[in-house]
Amino acid sequence: MRWSLVVLLGCAGSAPAAEPEPVPEPVPVPTPASTTSPDKPLPRAEAGACPDDTLLVDGEYCEKLAVECLKKFYAPQNHLWVCLEVKKPTRCEGPKRHMRFCIDRYEFPNKKGVRPMVMQNFYQAQVHCEKRGKRVCTESEWTKACEGPDAEPFPYGYTRDPKKCRGDQPYGFPNKQKILDRDPAELERLWQGVPSGSQPDCISDYGVHDMPGNADELAASETSGLGPKQDFDNVTTGGPWYYGVRNQCRPKIYSHDESFAYYYLSWRCCQEADGKPTDPRSPKQIKRGESWEKIVWRANHSWKLPFNPKVPGDPDYSPAGPDRKPR
Repeated sequence: MRWSLVVLLGCAGSAPAAEPEPVPEPVPVPTPASTTSPDKPLPRAEAGACPDDTLLVDGEYCEKLAVECLKKFYAPQNHLWVCLEVKKPTRCEGPKRHMRFCIDRYEFPNKKGVRPMVMQNFYQAQVHCEKRGKRVCTESEWTKACEGPDAEPFPYGYTRDPKKCRGDQPYGFPNKQKILDRDPAELERLWQGVPSGSQPDCISDYGVHDMPGNADELAASETSGLGPKQDFDNVTTGGPWYYGVRNQCRPKIYSHDESFAYYYLSWRCCQEADGKPTDPRSPKQIKRGESWEKIVWRANHSWKLPFNPKVPGDPDYSPAGPDRKPR
C-alpha cells in the first residue's frame, strides 16, 4: 500500500526521497450527508485503570478482519480504491487476542481545542510520549480504539462520511524545498485540519476523538516480513484530510521509514492500564534489545529536523520548530 503524498525528512546522513508528480484535482464523488445519530453508550470507565487524560480500551482484537466493501471509488492519484460503504457486520476470520490499555483522547499533545502536533518523526514522537510516561500507540492499539467493541470500519459506523471525520479536502500541492526547509509560511498554507475534539461525530465507541481523518497518525509497527522497504518500526494510520485516501480504521501504510515527518502527520500516546510500567520503546525495538538512549540520540540528530520541545498550546509554538519563527 503506497501513497503519492510523500516527502521524507530523514535521519542523520540520509537524503530525502523525490516527491511524485502532483496529483490531479479531485473528481466529485457523492458522499452521505452528515447526520448526528443518537450517542452510543461508551464503555464504563473503571476507577483507577487509566489516568484522567486517557481512556480505557478493554476488549478482543481480531487479527484478521473481513471487511466487505459494497460501494467504492477509484483514486488514480494514489492508485487505490476508497470504500464508501461496508457490509454489516464485519467478520473475524483469524485469531483474537485480549487487549487492555490506556489511550489519549486526542492526537498529541492530547489537548482539546488545539491543533495536533506535526513535523516530528517517529523517534521524536516516542520521546514526546516518554516525557509523559507513555509510548506511541501500537498499530493494533490504534485500530482497536478506532474500531470499537464491534470492529466497525469507521469510528462512526459502516458508511464513510468525510464531514464527520475531516476528509476529502483538495490537494495542497506542497513546495518540496520549502517543506524540507520547514518554511513556516508554507506549513501554514498547507494546513487544512481542525482543532482536536472539535468534531462531535468523529468519536469512536471507546470515546477516542478524531480517528481517522484530520491529521494522519504514526503508530508503532507490529508487522514483519513485508520486505526491507516496508519492515520499519512505525506505520502511518488513519489517513489525512485529503481526498482519495482511505480514512478507515484498519488500513495502514508500511512504506514510510522512521525518519518520515510531514505537515499532516501527527500521533497519539498510549500506556499500560492499571498502573503497570510502560516501556516507551516500540515492539520491534524491544525485540531487538535496542536501548532507549539510542532512540533519544536519533530523535536529537535527525537530518534537517530538530526535536521540537514546544507543543501546540505552548507560547511561541511553531510546527517549523524552535529555530524557524513565523515571518
